[in-house]
Amino acid sequence: RGVVGVMAAASGLFSDLREIKKQLLSVTSMCQERGLVHSRKWAAELSFALDPLPRNELPSSPAFTEDDVHDLDCYNLAKSYFDVKEYDRAADFLRNCKSQKAYFLCMYSRYLSGEKKKDDESVDSLGPLEKGQVKNEALRDLRVELSKKHRAQELDGFGLYLYGVVLRKLDLVKEAIDVFVEATHALPLHWGAWLELCNLITDKEMLKSLSLPDTWMKEFFLAHIYTELQMIEEALQKYQSLIDAGFSKSTYIISQIAVAYHNIRDIDKALSIFNELRKQDPYRIENMDTFSNLLYVRSMKPELSYLAHNLCEIDKYRVETCCVIGNYYSLRSQHEKAALYFQRALKLNPRYLGAWTLMGHEYMEMKNTSAAIQAYRHAIEVNKRDYRAWYGLGQTYEILKMPFYCLYYYRRAHQLRPNDSRMLVALGECYEKLNQLVEAKKCYWRAYSVGDVEKMALVKLAKLHEQLNEYEEAAQYYIKYVEDIYSCGEIMDHHEVSTAFRYLAQYYFRCKLWDEASACAKKCFNFNDTREEGKALLRQILQLRNQGESTSGDIAAAVPFLPLSANNTPTRRVSPLNLSSVTP
Repeated sequence: RGVVGVMAAASGLFSDLREIKKQLLSVTSMCQERGLVHSRKWAAELSFALDPLPRNELPSSPAFTEDDVHDLDCYNLAKSYFDVKEYDRAADFLRNCKSQKAYFLCMYSRYLSGEKKKDDESVDSLGPLEKGQVKNEALRDLRVELSKKHRAQELDGFGLYLYGVVLRKLDLVKEAIDVFVEATHALPLHWGAWLELCNLITDKEMLKSLSLPDTWMKEFFLAHIYTELQMIEEALQKYQSLIDAGFSKSTYIISQIAVAYHNIRDIDKALSIFNELRKQDPYRIENMDTFSNLLYVRSMKPELSYLAHNLCEIDKYRVETCCVIGNYYSLRSQHEKAALYFQRALKLNPRYLGAWTLMGHEYMEMKNTSAAIQAYRHAIEVNKRDYRAWYGLGQTYEILKMPFYCLYYYRRAHQLRPNDSRMLVALGECYEKLNQLVEAKKCYWRAYSVGDVEKMALVKLAKLHEQLNEYEEAAQYYIKYVEDIYSCGEIMDHHEVSTAFRYLAQYYFRCKLWDEASACAKKCFNFNDTREEGKALLRQILQLRNQGESTSGDIAAAVPFLPLSANNTPTRRVSPLNLSSVTP
């Protein structure tokens, strides 16, 4: 009933799509006047997804205030300089202006001037790993001026947004969050403020604690933050309700749904949505790096090659294009070239999260652990919610044989992805190395319970029980493992199947279940590493059947490779393996 109530409330917010269209057209114009290109593009794309308005319903331009009239000539001249990236020149012509619009453009020009100078300095640095050391020198002065205006309550929604960005850049996160929340109340239609807020929210509790305006924009924000917080089911529900409300043509929503499916590793669904998106918007570059990740995971070389060439023709110096080409070279095992393209992506945008993580992976492939650690740490600086970077750090410290560090990073990855079996298996292996076997067992069982992606949790659990001389439990988990593998039809891809059959053959042999032991021994013939042992066990079974039953001591002496000790002959508590269900 709660979900129905929420959906009903959401549909109420979207009852007047014409009014929403008017608001989007207005905010598109306002963002254009202030040089906020990304917020403008987002609003324009969303507006395009709605039906056009009749001429008499188009929004009129806002009325000019006295200050606007006074500043008009200076503003027009400065905006023309701003558009050609002459930021210092634009700020200079606006320094005596009083209107809100001109003041914002003046402050924003100073901010972008500082960013441009920082990026120019970064180009001369040794590489993207040193970029964090270069600072925007304008930030402190901007903070002083904007904080005075803020205290006097003289900042509009756009001014508050810029003040928040400055605070965030100075790592004043708590203050930045408060200011961004204030900005969403002052101007709910500005997507940039919502998006900045998204990047600072670290968990569900923080999200619940925020007092946000109840507008239709909040629904888009919640869908986005749910995706970021790996609350994928909730995110997909939100996006579906937005499509039902009238945004079915929105390429933004379609791409976000594809990203959500990518995050839960529903690769087929994500690929089909991305392919559909490419048909609708063939020159789109946003999210194509995520599409390339999916093609990489599926080892689809021709498709990845086509995507890389296609994006190169559209814009070879876009961050996403560089990441796609990097993935292409990585799939071809040309890791130096791949790392080079990820570095190029970071030259273009040092805060591009995906490139940092992917570069970390490439350094891992090249066995350059120190560079990998540095790259993953940069990824976490950009976004603390990036579970791949935490997981990558765990893998790196595992290679360096530092299990306590490794445990810490895998735990962080698991907190972000509690239902991802890979994190749980990694945690289990870590606990095993630290001899915390009870914790390891819990992790492996949980990994199996949430849906084991790599089908390794059960076999690790079985080996753990075997190590602890808990033979019945080990047999039980090997049986589950074999049934799982045969049910998904990937027998030859899993070398541990032979281990399972060898153990079960020996276990049934101990239990004097000759038929089951024979059947499992015969299954061992299918694998090179267990063929001879299977034949030896089968000969023993035939011999014992001919002789009649022997004592368990004689059997143990006769079969030297049995892992079970003669004193611990298991009592039969495990149901025999139903081999009819595991016939290939």
